[in-house]
Amino acid sequence: MILSRGMTKSKPSKDILGNDGNPIRIILADDHTIVRSGLRGLIEKHPQFQIVAEAEKGNEAVQLCKKLLPDVVIMDISMPDLNGIDATSQIRSRSSKTKVIILSVHSHQHYIEQVFKAGASGYLLKDCSLEDVVAAIRAAHAGETYLHPKIATILRNDYLKWLLQNDAASSSSLSPREREVLQLIAEGKNTKEIAFFFNLSGKTVEAHRRRIMEKLKIHSVAELTKYAIREGLTSEEQ
Repeated sequence: MILSRGMTKSKPSKDILGNDGNPIRIILADDHTIVRSGLRGLIEKHPQFQIVAEAEKGNEAVQLCKKLLPDVVIMDISMPDLNGIDATSQIRSRSSKTKVIILSVHSHQHYIEQVFKAGASGYLLKDCSLEDVVAAIRAAHAGETYLHPKIATILRNDYLKWLLQNDAASSSSLSPREREVLQLIAEGKNTKEIAFFFNLSGKTVEAHRRRIMEKLKIHSVAELTKYAIREGLTSEEQ
């Protein structure tokens, strides 16, 4: 954790307090005392935040949340007795009010996926700045999601990879002529009009239509039209 020094207290404004005008109540859950102590010292420099409890085990964090109903939990993944991912799932299933922010050394995609499936509202790495922690708490309390920049990059790259794979398995599998036929179908042209446009027979156009549907696993003209718009082959204004 990168520590921030020389911060001064200031009177919190209402928009960064809880809905009732009180400080945002936080539980720290980490099995390392030094990490919890460091977080407490830094977070409590902000008068809009209040640390109400600490937990060194996953089960303990769940029980404290059940008892105290905090606004936010800052949770490590690697926790004794009950890992942070399962603890997050249990906390979220018992109270939608309590938001969980994961603070971990792990940045593998598998952890990221499991964390958000469990219902976490944020993911920070332990080399983050105090500003990241503060921003994550405020975002989680406001019902938003906050990601450490490295986590955001991993997710973005994964999404781009998925897009490329999806494209390779779908629209790029269409021949140039099939893409042209698909565009005209999406633009509302009927079989006769498409046949005239390409100087083809109606049967050939119908064969193109069938192959397009088979390749894209789409079974209606309406869905073909939506697909063509999504892929940029045509627009809704056509």
